[in-house]
Order: sequence, then C-alpha cells, then structure tokens
Amino acid sequence: MTTVALNAADQPASTTAYGKIAWRVLPFLLLCYLAAYIDRVNIGFAKLQMSSDLGFSEAAYGLGAGIFFIGYSIFEVPSNLMLHKVGARRWIARILVSWAIVSAGFSFVQTETHFYILRFLLGVAEAGFAPGALLYLTYWFPAARRSRANSIMFLAIPLAGMIGAPLSGLIMEKMAGVAAWEGWRWMFVIEAVPALVAGLVTFRFLPDRPQDVDWLTAEEKRQVLDDLAEDAGARTDHLSVRQFLADKRLWLLCAIYFAVVMGQYAITFWLPTIIRNAGAATPLMNGLLTGLPFLASMVAILAFSFSADKHRERRWHLIAPMVVGAVALTIASFVPENLTLSIMLLSVAAAGMLSATVMFWSLPPAFLGGVWAAAGIGGINAIGNVAGFVSPYVIGSLVSASGDLRLGLYAITAAVLIGAALVLRVPTSANR
Repeated sequence: MTTVALNAADQPASTTAYGKIAWRVLPFLLLCYLAAYIDRVNIGFAKLQMSSDLGFSEAAYGLGAGIFFIGYSIFEVPSNLMLHKVGARRWIARILVSWAIVSAGFSFVQTETHFYILRFLLGVAEAGFAPGALLYLTYWFPAARRSRANSIMFLAIPLAGMIGAPLSGLIMEKMAGVAAWEGWRWMFVIEAVPALVAGLVTFRFLPDRPQDVDWLTAEEKRQVLDDLAEDAGARTDHLSVRQFLADKRLWLLCAIYFAVVMGQYAITFWLPTIIRNAGAATPLMNGLLTGLPFLASMVAILAFSFSADKHRERRWHLIAPMVVGAVALTIASFVPENLTLSIMLLSVAAAGMLSATVMFWSLPPAFLGGVWAAAGIGGINAIGNVAGFVSPYVIGSLVSASGDLRLGLYAITAAVLIGAALVLRVPTSANR
C-alpha cells in the first residue's frame, strides 16, 4: 500500500486534482463544522450566566451538557448510512438546518427539563455531521492524503474556540438586557444563524462525488477514482453484520476514541469555568483568554497531521498528544489561581487533547471500506461520543459533591492515559 500511495502522490494529474479538491471541498466543510462546534459547545459560555439566572447546579449543567451525546450517539450510524445512500449534499444540508432551529430554541429555556430536552434534540439534529464529513472525505482522498484533509476540517474545533469564545463573551456582555433578554439567550439565537445559512448553501453547492463535478478534467477524475480503488484494496470489506461486530479492532478503536473524547470535552465544556476561576472577571475577557489555548491547538493539529503523513506513522502521533495533554491538564489543576501559568498549561492541554481527536481519525479508514466504512465510522463516533456524556457528567458530579474541580480533572486524566496505552494494541498496518 505504501508503494501505491507514493505512486499516486507522485503523478502530476493526481497532484493537480487533489489541489483542486482541497480548495473546493475542505474550506466549505471547515466552515460547516465551525458552525456545528460553536453551537455544540457554546453552552460552556452560557453556563457563566445561565446557571445562576436559572438556578442550575454544577451537576445539572454537567448532565445537560452530556445529554447532547445520548441523542447524538443513538442516531450516528443511521445518519451515516443515510448519507451513504442519498448523498452528502442533501443529508448534510438537512443536518445543518435542523440543528440551527434547535440551537436557537435554547433562548427560551426556563427550567432544567427544558434544558435537558433541547440538549437531547440538538444531539439528534446534529448526529451524523462529523462522521458524515469524515466519510465524505473518503470519497475524495486516499489514505496517504487523508490525515492532512481531516486536519483542515478539524481545525474547526480550535477555530470555534478562537472565534466562538470571544464572540460568545461579546454577545453576552453587549446584548444583556436588549428586549428584556439576558445576554446568553441572545447568544443562542445569533450563533444559530451561520448553521442555517450553511445548510441552505450546502444544498445548492456541495458535490457528492468526484465524478459529479465539472471542475476536474476526465484524466483527473480517472486518477482520483483509480487511487481510491487501489487504496480500498487493503481495507476490510466485511461480509456480514456478525463479522463486522465481531471485529476486535473495531471495539479497540471505540475504546480509544472514548478516552480521546473524555479529554476533548473536558477542555471544551469546562475551559471557560477554569479560566474564570483563575481570575478572568468579565465574559469578554474570559472569551479572549479562552481563545489562546485553541490557537495553540491549531498549530499542534497541523504539525502532527503533516508529520504523520510525511512519516507514514499513526500510532505514536496519537499517543504523544494524548499523554502530553493529560499531564498538562493535571498540572494546571495545581495552579488554579495563577492566570498566566494556567493559560500556558491549558494551552498545552488543549493542543494535546484536540490534536489527538484529529490523529485518531486516520486509523479507522485503514481497516474499513465500502458501506462498512459508513457504519464503522458512525459506530465508532457514536460509541466514543458516549464519553461526551460521561465527561461533563463525571466532572459536574464530582465538583458538586466535593467543591473541588481537580477531582474531575484527575478522572479525565486517568481515562486519557488508559486510552493512550490501548493505542499500542492497534495493528501496525494502521501506519499507512
């Protein structure tokens, strides 16, 4: 497979084709995922005001933040199979529009029950976008180029922090009291608009497959399709559902991704709270400072993904950011009132945790092909994202019980380190 990948990468038609694809497809997916991630995690900023306005406890917030992933996980696999059947253009457009409507509905929350129901429905509405986008990229890029393609899309996660955090803080501060609404209610309405617009644009412009576009020449289309066909030859096309579910590698990947998600959402849901406790007094200042760890994450994501493709190595490029991120998060808990040092350590922690998210997704396509790639990516994302429920719930429960955020962070660190150890059990064939 290494020979195939190198030969494909060396051909001029291939290079030109993938350059065109990158410019036409990746920025669009990046913007869509940016809208998705802002709407998913802006609850972390809303918490700074919403919890006190509505009387929510830390445990109630943690439960509500995590309930998103129950609906999200249940509908992941069906959503990916629908995308594979009806095409990315229609299905991704549906996902974007439906979650925009639900996200705006948070502006009307009055009780914990309202909060829980809307978080569940937001998970249902958004289910399938991230794994659907990952599946979509397998229709355009062979394995040798996919880490870089994935990394561009996943830059939306730190960008959501860099852009969404200051924006959320600004809206909450400046819109407070307008039309007798609290600032956090305005935040939900305003930040839902980009997803709605992106959904309408997706339905009009997103191409489903290379053979559907007129901006690739016949030779370029043939080269891309040949690369993808040869690349698929080394993957496992399972013959039955039983064989698929019996594949131990699939469950190993689920366990690893569970650990990765535990760390990812410890950062995205609790970072504003940690920074506020360290001394960021206003929502706008909190938003600006919260953007710094996400800026560090952007640099790390690009560095790890390009290095992984260059060296044809995946496992240690996943283990390293998991371990570094977990250790930095633990050390940060020992200096809760030192704002400067906290920001530095949280930047390292965020860079590690979010880079691990990107690097993980270079592993599953090494084993899965065809319709099982749709089911496998969706299934791994569904099971792994149960950690999106567990992570905030565990932290919130431990904080409510003990009054100490450090206990929650220690639990997250332990989970991430166990996941890093499991990566060593991934077959070396993943290093493609």
